[in-house]
Formats: sequence, C-alpha cells, structure tokens
Amino acid sequence: MKRQSNRAIPACLGAMALMLAGCDSGGVPSPADRLAGETSQSADAVNLDLVTLRTDGVTAGSESFYFAAGRAEVVAALTRILGEPVESAEMRECGAGPIDSDRFAGGLIVNFQNGYLAGWNLDEASEKIAIIGDVAIGTERAVVTAAPGFSAIEASTLGEEFVLGNSLGGFLAQDKVSMLYAGTQCFFR
Repeated sequence: MKRQSNRAIPACLGAMALMLAGCDSGGVPSPADRLAGETSQSADAVNLDLVTLRTDGVTAGSESFYFAAGRAEVVAALTRILGEPVESAEMRECGAGPIDSDRFAGGLIVNFQNGYLAGWNLDEASEKIAIIGDVAIGTERAVVTAAPGFSAIEASTLGEEFVLGNSLGGFLAQDKVSMLYAGTQCFFR
C-alpha cells in the first residue's frame, strides 16, 4: 500500500484560497445591504402630504394606485390629503362607457369605470398635487411644444389639445397648459 503525500493537502488549500479570493465582491454591497439602503432613501423621499399624478395612475402620500385600483381605496387615500370630494358625477353617455367621477379641491378629477380607477384630469395648479415630468398646469407653450413626444391634436373640437407620448394629454389656453389628463376621459368631441 502506497502512502499519499501530505504535500498535496497544502497545495489544494492554497488553490482554494486563491479561488475564494477571486470571488471578492470588490466593495459591492450584498442584495440585503442594497435593499436596506434603497428602503431608507425611498422612505425619506416620500412626501406624505402630496398627491402625484402618473400616466398609469396616482400616488397619494405613500400609497400608489395603478389604473384598475378600487374606487374606495383610491378615494380614501386622496381624501386623507385633499379632503372630501367637492363633487361627484355620473356620466352615462360617454363613448368609452359609463364613467363615475370625483372632483377634489385643487382641480383633480378622478374617473372610475365599474368601480375601478380609469383616469384622471387636472385643471388647476395646487401645492398638494404634482405631476411626474416637466409639464404642469401653467407651463408655457414653448416648453410644452419642445417636450419629448409632443404632438398637437390638429382636429380636436375641444380647443388646443396635445399629447406627450402615448399616455399624457392636455390643453393649452392663453399660451399655457390649462389641463392635463391620463387614462379614460369623458370628452364629448
């Protein structure tokens, strides 16, 4: 029986140490460290007293709602920031089908179909309501027309209407943005 050399063990251990050294992250944080860092930064960035309008829904403080969110949840979250709706309407003659809407102080109207968030429009500037992007109520015509994705809707019967990309629309009056909207609307053309 031949005896194995003990010299092979240190050589293997040395090779393993080199391989492990090659796996050093080089200062890259672990996924858990990254998640913890993102969470604390995100929590600091949330304004709990702000409604933010997005092209795919709304955010009320720390709660985000995509189109198709339930009406009760959306209205409750908006009410905590903007107060009770100042007006509610039922529009049964819309081309997109019946729409129910709630208007809040600050010019925000949220539209619902079959009990689900379908769209929003804004026709006033408000410190409690922000819009994702560089265009807001009161933005000058020159800024809007230079924005990426701007296209005038030439045949609109509603006034100077425009779109920014595929998701955000609006109107100009007196060379400024007078209304912005996203999602399903009940405009009679």
